[in-house]
Amino acid sequence: MLHFSFLNDSTRDRLFHRPPRELTPESDPTTLAVGLGATLYTPGTRPGLAEGLLKRARSGCTSTVLCLEDSVADSAVAGAEDNVVAALEELGRRRLAGVDGIAPAEGGNPAAGVWTSSGSRPERLPLLFVRPRTPQQLLAVGRRLGPAAELLTGFVLPKFENASGRGERFLSALDRLNTELAPRVPLRAMPIIEHPVTTHRESRVKALLAVRELLRAHRGQILSIRLGATDIASAYGLRRSRDLTIYHVGVVADVISDVVGILGRADDGWVISGTVWEHYSNTERILRPLLRATPFEVANSAMLRQHLLGANLDGLIREIELDQANGLTGKTVIHPTHVPVVHALHVVNHDEYQDALDIIGSEGGGASASKSGTRMNESKPHRAWARRTLQRAEAYGVARPRVNFVDFLEASMK
Repeated sequence: MLHFSFLNDSTRDRLFHRPPRELTPESDPTTLAVGLGATLYTPGTRPGLAEGLLKRARSGCTSTVLCLEDSVADSAVAGAEDNVVAALEELGRRRLAGVDGIAPAEGGNPAAGVWTSSGSRPERLPLLFVRPRTPQQLLAVGRRLGPAAELLTGFVLPKFENASGRGERFLSALDRLNTELAPRVPLRAMPIIEHPVTTHRESRVKALLAVRELLRAHRGQILSIRLGATDIASAYGLRRSRDLTIYHVGVVADVISDVVGILGRADDGWVISGTVWEHYSNTERILRPLLRATPFEVANSAMLRQHLLGANLDGLIREIELDQANGLTGKTVIHPTHVPVVHALHVVNHDEYQDALDIIGSEGGGASASKSGTRMNESKPHRAWARRTLQRAEAYGVARPRVNFVDFLEASMK
């Protein structure tokens, strides 16, 4: 995958001090996890799934989950399995055969992630994941895919916990599938923390510590960790409005804090993604928007601000800012309009990048003013932040001085 690959060369050069680096399943796992960005969930029942994946990729989607779990009715599971397998097999055939004007990747390798169209920019599939309901379904779908499993990066593991051994069964099934299929790059797991035993106050810490030990034992299999806010809130009959972020829902915010506190520590933790943003159509506003007008006025983009307000995307922007402040990277999304917002807010601004370089380059500790003159850098306590910032820069790029998220949004939403 390559963030902002849809931009032309002149626009990329105008916006980026350092452009994003292309990532593949073979890339450093932490950088790859950071670079997942807006992970778009798609029900496995959706018609025209193969063409839809290509269409979303052309508009900037870089990671997609094909869901066989909660987004699929119990009565439709078998049909959803058939649909997902058929879509991946179709993509595999088209890739190898070079049909519809799309030439196969160099060497005919179906996992390389790039299709070259004659006379145009390369087409990239998003990183693809399947979300099964059970370990048994994971094995069954993977076996049905056969060679087409090379198109997958891995599986999303719902309601992950190990008090009952569920987590161990999921990871054992994945290990078995990797042994059977022997893919060029082993398929990886993204567990979702959403099961009541890992989220209810009376059992949460013990259950999360058990999950941590299990993940440590299977570190090579784990790509990142996801948070299932919808399931967590459902235990209390709650659902946030478009005016509020997930951090306003106290019981869910408490879970996020504990998950980051136990699984997200800089010296031992995993990349943890932000919770799903589930609003995508205009609804009545009760509270005043907090999206400042100034950045849009500077960029001569007042109309863009009005569009964001009308499409409920100002709430998404606010929540992403809070995600990043609370140690979360990337976001689960349910609509293509969310994707450019997530990615624009993950580009590293020039001052942050310079601070990170200065901190990493400093030996022996100490403090100094940032080159921008706006804050203090302390070499030792800020080192983990600097490493994470440079990983984000690898995936999303670094903005030129005086280029902000509005410029990236405007270029992405044209």
